[in-house]
Amino acid sequence: MITGGSSGIGLETAKLLADEGARVLITGRTQAKLDSARKKIGNDAVAVLSDAASLTDIDELADRVKAEFGTIDALFVNAGTTRFVSFESMTGEVYDELLTINTKGPYFTVQKLTPLLNAGSGVVLTTSIANVVGIPMLSAYAASKAALRSMTRGLARELLPRQIRVNAVSPGPIDTGIMESMPKEAAEQTQAQMREQIPMLRFGHPLEVAKAALFLAFDATYTTGAEFPVDGGGSQI
Repeated sequence: MITGGSSGIGLETAKLLADEGARVLITGRTQAKLDSARKKIGNDAVAVLSDAASLTDIDELADRVKAEFGTIDALFVNAGTTRFVSFESMTGEVYDELLTINTKGPYFTVQKLTPLLNAGSGVVLTTSIANVVGIPMLSAYAASKAALRSMTRGLARELLPRQIRVNAVSPGPIDTGIMESMPKEAAEQTQAQMREQIPMLRFGHPLEVAKAALFLAFDATYTTGAEFPVDGGGSQI
């Protein structure tokens, strides 16, 4: 199951899984995007309209997953949001939105889906390079992702008795189209600055993160509580 699976990293991960013969359930907040994603993944995919910030939606999602699959082998908690807002301009409303979607939503998604995870399953959370590197305009977003990183460790310890591993994939700048909502000039300036700060001098592709997420979910059988950076070296060198 993949939250935030209708575009970007989540969609690429779902496509990889489907190509290998897995049955996948994705979530998203826009029906049109979900319908488009389902066609790209394949008709066997299940697309569910669900808001990662709504505890009611998360409860209903768990019921839907149980009805569709009974149990699942991997949970990729990928849904999140970004807001480029300076410290001086941050409002309580935007701050609450970031923490609710990026931190509270993932916590309760794991809580509600854990009873459906088989022994040996992997949970993967999407954190960010921003939780270890100071990036202008992203201080509140960074705080939400740093909390998610800490949560990864806590949940990894708590779910050990269930034989469930919990890890995080930490993307750097990824070409997901997220900046398309920004004014063109501001988006281009931000992209140029971010490229200069990455040792590999480029944005990553969603597929590169998807491969790392699937490694953590299935193949990293002796790894839990870890964070896997996919960031062009931005947090490492």
